[in-house]
Amino acid sequence: MDLEEFTRSNAPAEGGDGFQKENNRLLDIPVDGTVMIKAGSMIAYTGEITFTGKASAEGGITGFIKEAVSSEGTPIMEAEGNGHVYVAEQGKKVQVLDLDEGESISVNGNDVLAFESGVDYEINTVGSLSGVAAGGLTNVYLTGPGQVAITTHGDPLVMTPPVFTDPDATVAWSTNLSPSIETNKTIEIGQTSGEALQMAFTGSEGFVVVQPNEEGSVTQAGNQ
Repeated sequence: MDLEEFTRSNAPAEGGDGFQKENNRLLDIPVDGTVMIKAGSMIAYTGEITFTGKASAEGGITGFIKEAVSSEGTPIMEAEGNGHVYVAEQGKKVQVLDLDEGESISVNGNDVLAFESGVDYEINTVGSLSGVAAGGLTNVYLTGPGQVAITTHGDPLVMTPPVFTDPDATVAWSTNLSPSIETNKTIEIGQTSGEALQMAFTGSEGFVVVQPNEEGSVTQAGNQ
């Protein structure tokens, strides 16, 4: 295609209220006030926007942690002003959710991309998973009303408990569920596979979101 066609076909979409996906991997957030985004996720913005977080020793904004119970936490920064902020996370697919008043979801800290300022959030460790698994140490509990954007490597799979999941592949779950950590004793001693640990979701209500990729894996699925 020629340059004019390339420019026209890849320009941001016009209009629309709330979070808008420009494509499966890029989110357009109209800002008129404040919005919370994952530190380091901003790829571009228009208008007058300021970003607030904490400075790193190397310079730049690393985000801040609210009510974190460990140093892991989830780096969230505040975008304030009037304009549009475009965010993405390592080529992962963007999923936009609408939370009603009082409706909640628990999301792996690695997979939170953005949420409206009216959404309440709290960061906690996931029970006995802290200090045990390489990934998924912290989760963000998001409560509506408002829009939330999360990211997944590839297309997510939403399952109903009872189900056992790999911690590194577990993206989110309904807050009525309290996962426990199970050890697979059939894994041979000395084997380093993450399958030695699973998150156990019991009961028959609620949902669990998994992705076709282990977050801590060397090979990522962002290009799928």
